[in-house]
Amino acid sequence: MPSAAIITTMATMTTTIIPDTRHSNEPMLCRRDHGPAGAPGMAATLRLLAWLSPAFPTGGFAYSHGLEWAVEAGDIANETTLHAWLHDVIAHGAGRTDTILLRHAHRSAFNRPALDGIAELAIASAASRERQAEALNQGRAFVLAAAPWGVPDLPEDVPYAVAVGATAGFHHLPEDETAAACLQAFTANLISAAVRLVPLGQSAGLRVLAGLETLVVRTADGTKAAALDDIGGCCFRSDLAAMRHETQYTRLFRS
Repeated sequence: MPSAAIITTMATMTTTIIPDTRHSNEPMLCRRDHGPAGAPGMAATLRLLAWLSPAFPTGGFAYSHGLEWAVEAGDIANETTLHAWLHDVIAHGAGRTDTILLRHAHRSAFNRPALDGIAELAIASAASRERQAEALNQGRAFVLAAAPWGVPDLPEDVPYAVAVGATAGFHHLPEDETAAACLQAFTANLISAAVRLVPLGQSAGLRVLAGLETLVVRTADGTKAAALDDIGGCCFRSDLAAMRHETQYTRLFRS
């Protein structure tokens, strides 16, 4: 859960330094009145909890990130193999990549040209058609659902990680807490899919989630200084699973 102390500190700031991650290394000074007032203390926590809740209408429950094919192929058959699969996805696959994208979008929340470039890179880096659709469909849904709070100026085609990061930056929510919370939500969503597909009991799913907590924190923390050029992964089996899911005969999930 995001730190209330850090959020409260953020709320007292009068300006926010947002680096232009596309065009230069020089920071761009943005006054707070360029976006909504920073949510004080608990309100910021509630905002993250609402936006990253399974009940928030982004359609995340319909996507398995290729996990459905992995279950059919026998790669994931129990709690142990699920933990190993998700460990690699978080540390070496889309988990890490999306967290880097989220951080740069957060820092560029008031810089539309930079956001355009980050969104284009995110779309181009998708490993398959379904992965791209997974990111874009959830991104569009997130922008629509977050409209009551207010959203920044975003490209029409915006991947989920970019939409969440930019919106959190627009509301001056802490970057570190947003990154960790979004990665945790991604992990929990895949575990929920596995509980339905393997199938696994809910207790087994919760043990996997608890067991990955340290990795989620370490991965989110490890992306702080990552540049956009650092995007990349070596989670090839997961990427192949996403590609093969496109022609899988029986499917419950959209990816």
